[in-house]
Amino acid sequence: MTDRTAAVTRTTAETDIEVTLDVDGDGDSTVDTGIGFFDHMLDSFSTHGLFDLTVQCDGDLEIDDHHTVEDVAIALGEAFTEALGDKRGIRRFADRKVPLDEAVAGVVVDVSGRPYFAFDGAFSQAAVGGMTSHMAKHFCRSLATNAGLTLHCEVDGENAHHEVEALFKGLARALDDATRIDERRSDVASTKGEL
Repeated sequence: MTDRTAAVTRTTAETDIEVTLDVDGDGDSTVDTGIGFFDHMLDSFSTHGLFDLTVQCDGDLEIDDHHTVEDVAIALGEAFTEALGDKRGIRRFADRKVPLDEAVAGVVVDVSGRPYFAFDGAFSQAAVGGMTSHMAKHFCRSLATNAGLTLHCEVDGENAHHEVEALFKGLARALDDATRIDERRSDVASTKGEL
């Protein structure tokens, strides 16, 4: 199997980001975005998806967390696109439900090349640490757009930390499942012949 790795650099007036990704990793991560809770979520994403991930972001946090979270998701989505290449042999579809105490998140993904995002639910508190809760939803939307994912997410609970963390874990597990190579398949999982 060829290496499914990528390195992406994204520099704007709002953020300066470097991301490396190994889709077939061991779950090792080194993350520094300047937002402690977001770092924790990306570490969790790496651990539960078994993706090796490095993220270094210098963002305009004096304004708020929006640009940092959004731009990291954009860079990570681009890294998945680069690492997966023509998507030959991947399983393509997956769904996962992940609980964390009272919270549960559901994620359904199609690595289709057709970006679409839908979300059902709400977060119980406005922020967790230095990250506004609704940015978890925006992270998923930005990732889906830039990785070419059809992504449906739902969340329910009573504690925003648990809700967001279950969402990131569910996203990681679903992406791990969908991007795994199916040894029975030598082509892409599409009647069109490409994704």
